[in-house]
Amino acid sequence: MTAQPAFTRADPEARRHSLIEATARVLAAKGAAGVSVRAICAEAGVSAGLLRHYFASVSDAIAETYRWTGAQIDAALEAAVAAAGPDPRRRLLAYLAANFRPPIATPELLATYVAFWSLTLSDPTVAAVRAEVYGAFRAGLEEHLAAYRPDLADVPVVAVALTALIDGLWLELSLGQAPFSAGEAEALAARWLDALASQPGGG
Repeated sequence: MTAQPAFTRADPEARRHSLIEATARVLAAKGAAGVSVRAICAEAGVSAGLLRHYFASVSDAIAETYRWTGAQIDAALEAAVAAAGPDPRRRLLAYLAANFRPPIATPELLATYVAFWSLTLSDPTVAAVRAEVYGAFRAGLEEHLAAYRPDLADVPVVAVALTALIDGLWLELSLGQAPFSAGEAEALAARWLDALASQPGGG
């Protein structure tokens, strides 16, 4: 029997991805102050220094982890919308409601995001990815708002208002001690949506 090679062409990307996942776990467990080359590599189970082979710096690894985390959230939102069917209002409400349930509303994701946020004021690379991730979320929300109410004026302003509500409810639910359920958060988001969109042609 011919011996199989120890690694395949996919392995470099798999190792890079494992470092991203390890960075997310370190951020969640130790916060921004606890992230280092040694900590990430130890969490990934690889030799210290391998991080430098795949990322220019720890900052670069954190930025890519932020981008990957945003992609995971986008995938969860897209799955929720797809399951909602073709009705524009149901799809919009699914986009909102997905933020109140796992895998988005979890203590682990909140802890990772707290670390990301703490770095946005001091690390321009991380700040740029934050703008990218939040921009993509708001663009998706605006798209669903426009599909539901093509006559709605000031769609970006309505999206900002809904995002503020979502962020607050998501934070409480992710902390695990919210005085309301995910279903109640969804109902509140629906009522606020109806109030914001109550004026024909207006925001």
